[in-house]
Amino acid sequence: MKQLQKFKAELFKALSHPTRIRILELLREGEMGVSQLQLALGPEGTTVSQQLAILRMKNLVDTRRAGNAIYYRLKDPQINDLLDAGRRIFEAHVIQLQSLSEEVAGSLASVSRRRSAAAGE
Repeated sequence: MKQLQKFKAELFKALSHPTRIRILELLREGEMGVSQLQLALGPEGTTVSQQLAILRMKNLVDTRRAGNAIYYRLKDPQINDLLDAGRRIFEAHVIQLQSLSEEVAGSLASVSRRRSAAAGE
């Protein structure tokens, strides 16, 4: 059981950087070279090699060499399921916050109407 918990902790550590998440999202679409990833990441692209090294060390990506170029791909398609689960959790959180915001706005409007009515008496 401890090995599983340690594995999960290491997995989530590997996913703890927004650039690494973005790299994995880009690789969902298929194999990409470092220069393609740098271009897709824009200003964040300066740390691509460093982030890829971490993903490779954590066995989340595989590499293939073609001449001087190195291409990266997801090592396990289940990573897509994990990214999808993260998106679903985020969307549920956003919906919950929107609902809470609407409740607060409704309460404030109700207080404002009561104050206006009391001031008019």
